[in-house]
Amino acid sequence: MTAAGADASGRGPDAPPIRVMVVDDHPMWRDAVARDLADAGFDVVATAGDGREAVRRARAAAPQVLVLDLNLPGLPGVEVCREVVSHDPAMRVLVLSASGEHADVLQAVKSGATGYLVKSAAREELLDAVRRTAAGDPVFTPGLAGLVLGEFRRLAAEPLPADARTPAPPQLTARETEVLRLVAKGLSYRQIAERLVLSHRTVQNHVQNTLGKLQLHNRVELVRYAIEQGLDES
Repeated sequence: MTAAGADASGRGPDAPPIRVMVVDDHPMWRDAVARDLADAGFDVVATAGDGREAVRRARAAAPQVLVLDLNLPGLPGVEVCREVVSHDPAMRVLVLSASGEHADVLQAVKSGATGYLVKSAAREELLDAVRRTAAGDPVFTPGLAGLVLGEFRRLAAEPLPADARTPAPPQLTARETEVLRLVAKGLSYRQIAERLVLSHRTVQNHVQNTLGKLQLHNRVELVRYAIEQGLDES
């Protein structure tokens, strides 16, 4: 169900449609996903069937959300994800894969993916996942979110290489620290907004400001930093 005045993409009547690109090497599946998204009000700005083509078209079309399969010819999906996010950190990647293997999920997240959905997901789940991914929320097929958070904690327990260490970071505000603590506990931006009685946009702004202050690039690095500081336990 969508809010009054909003279409199936979750946007209001005056908001521009969310720009989406679909990458999959199976033409029928790719076309079906693109059609479902377009019918729901999303703006499908490009599609691609192999990895190298995906990188080229993503850079040209600049989608807000890249719906990406992992098993691609030419260049693996995780490499596509790494390249497009490195080129445009604002681009969100939602992996849509037939695989639910833990190793694939973790590799995708480490390469910069915001979320991971298996292809057995229902149409409405996909539409909701794309909308939430565009908003910056981590979206995972049920059962996978805990796996990812556990991996963040494992990584945080490992010492960083000497050349990766940075000087003491700038001081965060009390609100930024509060938001960071909830990010470390695995809450989505929407859940954080509800917990702190803030707008979704305000939470996003706090996260972006924190990333900038700490010189981090994505949520993976942010959660690792927060866990290293013990914020997930406070």
